[in-house]
Order: sequence, then C-alpha cells, then structure tokens
Amino acid sequence: MEDNDLRQLETEIERAKRLATGVGDRTTSQRLWDFVEELKQRLQKRRAAKRSTDEIRARAREIWEQHGRPPGRDVEFWLQAEAELKKPGKRVVQSGGAEP
Repeated sequence: MEDNDLRQLETEIERAKRLATGVGDRTTSQRLWDFVEELKQRLQKRRAAKRSTDEIRARAREIWEQHGRPPGRDVEFWLQAEAELKKPGKRVVQSGGAEP
C-alpha cells in the first residue's frame, strides 16, 4: 500500500467534507456526509493493511538477519514472518527496515 494512495483518500475526504458543508439541499448534503464516512472507513482499512505489511516486512528482515542474510530466501522469510504474525498472541516486532 503506497503512502500516495492514503494521501489521495485523505484529499478526497477533505474535498467531500467541503462539498457537504456548502450544499444547501439536505438530501445531497446527507449523501455527501455518508460518502465521507465511507471514505473514512476505507482509509482506516488501508492504514491497517499498510501497518500489517510493514510489520511483516520488519519481521522478515529480522529472520533474514538471524539467518546470516542469505541471498534468495526472501520469500521463505516473508512467509514465515506472515505466519508468525497471524498467529494469536503474535510477537511484537522490535526492529524496522526494508524487505530482505
């Protein structure tokens, strides 16, 4: 999930809010406010997905480093990190970094 997508949604939300505030017709205004709420929910879901991807990336990097940074095993470590983080009671990721 790119930050640009998130910024675009934030911009759309602000634009819809301005429109809803300036519209005199109640029905149209209500539809615009409903649209704002829909956009907010979409933004929240995308932020959660980005956080999840960032956590997986950080954990995969930790695993890769723990194994001595071997080349060609990035998918293996990504899948391992994904499995670990999807388990109930998942561990807290301590380091950041790029995908191995």
